[in-house]
This record gives sequence, structure tokens and C-alpha cells, in this order.
Amino acid sequence: MTEPAPEPTRILTFPQAVPAAPADENTASMIEVLQEQLRLAREGKLRSVAVVSVSSDGASIGTQWSCTHGDISSLIGKLTVLAHDMMAARK
Repeated sequence: MTEPAPEPTRILTFPQAVPAAPADENTASMIEVLQEQLRLAREGKLRSVAVVSVSSDGASIGTQWSCTHGDISSLIGKLTVLAHDMMAARK
């Protein structure tokens, strides 16, 4: 009788872990704001959240929101006012 051929060994090599980058003041500030919003959401103290994200090179801007149907127009209005205030502050 012939012996069955041995199964090939399946070894997967995982990429090296990404080293933790030191958090600068801006990054720490963003993390703090997000953690505060998460805390309020967990406590049931929020019903709507809007986030505007700008890439580090300024080339990409994204908006995300989570809200009840009636809050969408109010959030858009507040984001518009915020955008105008921020542009005025740059001058």
C-alpha cells in the first residue's frame, strides 16, 4: 500500500504591525472631541451628529451625519454657518 502524500505546510506571514505614531496636538484634539461625542452618544444625550473631515493635504473634504429625519435641514444649516464662520476667521 502507498503512503498518502504529506500535506503542504500552510504558513502565513503577517505584515509587521504599524508602529504607533506619536500623536501631535492636533491629532490629540480630534481624538478628544470624538471621544466626548461617543460618551454623550452612549449616555443617550445626543440624537444627531454631523462630522466634516478634511484630509491632511486639504484636497478632500467629506461629511458624515447620523440624525433623525427632522434634523437633517437643521444640521445642514449649522454646517453652512460654521463653514462661513471658519472662512471669515481665515482672513
